[in-house]
Amino acid sequence: MPPMPPGRWKEFILEGLRTAKVATMNEDGRPHVAPVWFDLDGEDLLFTTGERTAKGRAIRRDPRVCLCVDDERPPFSFVMIEGTATVVEDPGQLLYWATRIGGRYMGQDRAESYGTRNAVPGELVVRVHPTRIVGYERVAE
Repeated sequence: MPPMPPGRWKEFILEGLRTAKVATMNEDGRPHVAPVWFDLDGEDLLFTTGERTAKGRAIRRDPRVCLCVDDERPPFSFVMIEGTATVVEDPGQLLYWATRIGGRYMGQDRAESYGTRNAVPGELVVRVHPTRIVGYERVAE
């Protein structure tokens, strides 16, 4: 199972329409994992979530997160990103990122409608700055 070459992780996680699975810690210590649509800004990974969701509440309590993006088809590959999350509540940033992420997953013709739908009070932008990135390609070979 060869590690990904340096820098390949960005290309890998943006291929196709893979989701990230974001892991946070509930208040009682239980882990919580949820899929999210995302995009990149440099090396930071961004996604939106509701402030009252389990992940929204957990990130406010403890900004340490881990995300995994994988290719579920043989021979299988994945990238794991550990990082620190920052919550962005600026309405302009929320509209920008909700539109950009919506366009990435649903197509540019639907970007604006997804941006408008998801850039409402109670929604947040989460910016994850990586502290550790691990990636492996062709795991099953």
